[in-house]
Amino acid sequence: MKYGLQLYSVRDAAEKDYEMTLREVAAMGYEYVEPAGFFGHSAEQVKEWLDKYGLTISGTHSGFGDLENDFAGTVKYHKTIGNKRYIVPGVDTSNKEALDHAVELFNKYQPMLAAEGIELGYHNHHREFILNGSALYPNLYFKEKTNIKFEIDTFWAFVAHRDPVTVLEEFKDRLIGCIHLKDGNRYPTVAGKALGEGSAPVRDVMAKANDLGLLMVVESEGLNPTGLEEVKRCADFLKKETV
Repeated sequence: MKYGLQLYSVRDAAEKDYEMTLREVAAMGYEYVEPAGFFGHSAEQVKEWLDKYGLTISGTHSGFGDLENDFAGTVKYHKTIGNKRYIVPGVDTSNKEALDHAVELFNKYQPMLAAEGIELGYHNHHREFILNGSALYPNLYFKEKTNIKFEIDTFWAFVAHRDPVTVLEEFKDRLIGCIHLKDGNRYPTVAGKALGEGSAPVRDVMAKANDLGLLMVVESEGLNPTGLEEVKRCADFLKKETV
């Protein structure tokens, strides 16, 4: 099984030396990366580094702002680095007005990106699985009102007291092809952990993702004691596991 890494996990290193970070991530055994920003580097430079270290883009976490400010330039950048999944990392879900604004943007840009060969997706936190101020479940609302795909963050579903395996089954026809594989605790406080160090049902998620043919993108946000050291522990955990 191949695994990817959400580069937010190593943001402390990436903002200082992007190439070194990609080199180290590849050396750990990750084969895909999901950037969360490019720290001012050109698309051509990023693609050169990706090719140099044998890495492929599984998707990106990119906001609506880039699309609104320069749609053509944003599409060109993502095509240059080989990205086919433009995943919005989060929106305001506090009330119906906020949800409807997000729906408007999803429905505007989804067909525009599709025409360019790029899927538009959405990444959840815990709030998408609980009732908001207008008594709506945001992820279900987006599922009903748009044609976007979903990148399920399985840890945040767990934080919302949802079984991540059940969520993957419920959304299996609308998944963007990759999920976030993440561990952590929800008691006594919510805290992300390296894989195998928390209480989320990581192994069950891995089995379900494997059954559904989904790419598993590791995210481990704690920078404990550094991002690279934390994701190395995740890689070591994965090497010991068989699905």
